[in-house]
Amino acid sequence: MKPQSRHHNYWIRGLQIVTALMFSSLVLMTVNLLRAEEIMALTLKSSAFDNGGEIPSRYTCEGEDVSPSLVWTGVPETARSLVLIIDDPDAPDPKAPKMTWVHWVLYNIPPDVTGLPEGVVPAKLSPGMMEGLNDWKRIGYGGPCPPIGRHRYFHKLYALDMILEVMNTPTKANVEVAMKGHVIAQTELMGTYKK
Repeated sequence: MKPQSRHHNYWIRGLQIVTALMFSSLVLMTVNLLRAEEIMALTLKSSAFDNGGEIPSRYTCEGEDVSPSLVWTGVPETARSLVLIIDDPDAPDPKAPKMTWVHWVLYNIPPDVTGLPEGVVPAKLSPGMMEGLNDWKRIGYGGPCPPIGRHRYFHKLYALDMILEVMNTPTKANVEVAMKGHVIAQTELMGTYKK
């Protein structure tokens, strides 16, 4: 083999290696972008109110006090369970908030469930789904009931990479501790209410 030919072969082999490395980097970048889109894609909506809109009285202590229907999309494929927490950071008075009032804690929602119907009761929960304690010291949903002013109610949905252990009437704080480090996506829907 001629020296020029050998040099030419080395040059072509080097070009092939560089091309393969560039292609591998491009594939990795695409996968990372897709994962980032998957994390950002989780959405939560309600047919009862728009994000930032007023929650109808039907879903409050002044109405039937039933949970609103909720639907979500974009649950990551790697999710093993979902958690829903509804709370009010404006308690007791939005002008001088002192605490966050918890209205509903729901955990171990199967990742293939795409929403909750209006008026959820324990008998309507999917198998494995568990409820925690709200700040009325009751299991289940408790609707908006602000003593003064217009309050904000955050409906927070979390996708987890695990199924939480069953807990005996957990609080929001118990569930948050259990899911720490396991949230792979999250979203929220905020509604307001004033008596």
